Amino acid sequence: MSARLRLLAVGTRMPGWVQEGFEDYRKRLPRDCALELREIALARRGADVARGVRDEGEALLAALDDDEFVVALEVGGRMLSTPDLATRLGSWRDEGQRVAFLVGGPEGLAEACRARAREQWSLSRLTLPHPLVRILLAEQLYRAWSLLAGHPYHR
Repeated sequence: MSARLRLLAVGTRMPGWVQEGFEDYRKRLPRDCALELREIALARRGADVARGVRDEGEALLAALDDDEFVVALEVGGRMLSTPDLATRLGSWRDEGQRVAFLVGGPEGLAEACRARAREQWSLSRLTLPHPLVRILLAEQLYRAWSLLAGHPYHR
C-alpha cells in the first residue's frame, strides 16, 4: 500500500532556498510515501487580520479532500519523536491513508482548520518561519521513512 501525503501551506513565491530544500527531501521520499505541495495564496493584508486568517482557512479547507486525515501544524500541538512519527507514517502507508498537513500563514491557522484537524502537531516549541516549516516537515517525513526502511539516514 502507499500513503498519499499532501502539504497545504499558505504562501506562494517562496525564496529559492525554501523551494530547493523542500524539493530535495520530497524527491528522496519513495513512491509509497510521496509528498505533494499545494500552496495557498496569502489573504490580502489590511486592517482586518482576523478576516485574512479566516479567508486563508477557507482556502485551505476548500483544498482538502473529504477522506483526508488532517494534521494541523501548530506551535502548541503535540510533539512527536522520530520513532513516533515513523510509526504514524508506517500506519498511514499500510492503510493507504490520505494525509494532509496544514500550515497557516504569518498569523497562523484559522480556528476552522484546527477544528477540522484530527491531530495537531508541533515541530518545535519555538515559533518557526512558515517557509522553514515546509522544509522541516519534508525532512522529518524522510527521516521517519528512512527509519522504517532501515536506511542509515535516520541516525
